[in-house]
Amino acid sequence: MRQTRMTTLVACTMVLLALCMFGNRARADQYNPVIDPANFSTKIDNPFLPMRPGTTYTYKGMTAEGNETNTVEVTRSTRLIMGVTCVEVVDTAIVNGALAELTHDFFAQDKQGKVWYFGEDSKEYANGVVVSTEGSWIAGENGALPGIVMEANPQVGDQYLQEFSKGVAEDMAEVLSLTGTADVPYGSFTDCVVTKDSSRLDKKSVENKWYARGVGFVKSIAVVGSTDISELVKVTGPK
Repeated sequence: MRQTRMTTLVACTMVLLALCMFGNRARADQYNPVIDPANFSTKIDNPFLPMRPGTTYTYKGMTAEGNETNTVEVTRSTRLIMGVTCVEVVDTAIVNGALAELTHDFFAQDKQGKVWYFGEDSKEYANGVVVSTEGSWIAGENGALPGIVMEANPQVGDQYLQEFSKGVAEDMAEVLSLTGTADVPYGSFTDCVVTKDSSRLDKKSVENKWYARGVGFVKSIAVVGSTDISELVKVTGPK
């Protein structure tokens, strides 16, 4: 009887290990969100990731390459993707005083309050010349699908795909806390949503992100693979 129980326990353990190893892959391969354009809006007012056109966020931090400044501008431009009108957000990264990356991101919010990511046009620069467009994808093209970047009602333990373009962009997030604190140059925040962000394409890199109510993304810290950090230093409103 004891031997039988041990055999059963070992078998169950192996099954659980297999589910842990292959569960994410199965979920991603079966990922097929239903996108109804009538369910989306360019009004993005999710309390943890608002995107008001004309707002610019400035972040400063350190990367392996040096000092980095990011400006994230919520523009008044839009793009139609999968029938959904998406807000265009321009993210400019300056490292050691030189342009390192310029990305056009596209977002929309559904009527339930979730903020969706519909793609990015990303260019990396060296000495003023484009050297890579790696990671670029647009939902509806080459099998790519939109993902969720902020839930309407985040709960600890929630896991979701932020983007899905097989072999190109497969970022994921897990909600770690709803009571995080963040002290950054722009201010001090409590009751932040804290997520663990990772990619199925680069399992050696993981970062935690903090989102403050009424502000949005305020801080990120790499916890695996590097010591990168980025903090919100300024927000300018619509003109």
